[in-house]
Amino acid sequence: MAGAGRKVAVAAVQFACTDTVADNVAAAERLIREAHKKGANIILIQELFEGHYFCQAQRMDFFGRAKPYKENPTIMRMQKLAKELDVVIPVSFFEEAGNAHYNSVAIIDADGTDLGLYRKSHIPDGPGYQEKFYFNPGDTGFKAFKTKYATIGVGKLILFAPIPFIYVILSQ
Repeated sequence: MAGAGRKVAVAAVQFACTDTVADNVAAAERLIREAHKKGANIILIQELFEGHYFCQAQRMDFFGRAKPYKENPTIMRMQKLAKELDVVIPVSFFEEAGNAHYNSVAIIDADGTDLGLYRKSHIPDGPGYQEKFYFNPGDTGFKAFKTKYATIGVGKLILFAPIPFIYVILSQ
């Protein structure tokens, strides 16, 4: 983990998603490589980057996008990439876990190790946001992950305001 006074570069990458998972994962990988070349140590990918944001309408066919956490091909690909580039990559994905579905993030350390999972706790609902149709509230609680470069936490959407306080407490 980074010591006192050590600089850590964080990058965020975002792109226009298509309906093709392979194309989106390839685009994310290309942008991660670019961020690494510019010196980033921790590289954030947009939420649910494997496809376009599908939660604007209630459609049963979108549940076909969900994948289990273990043996998830996108997570495994990002583990290899993180190890190759020596970077930390939080990987957002639509998780299927038995009969439940979650908006999840796997934290991949710079050596390719999967440090664990965060499942989004508070699910928004309202005009343009049909997330409660797709996602169960997370059951992982708030976590801080000790990576090679920094201790990081995962915050999504409406939780953003209290998140710094939560993770300061967890990092103690």
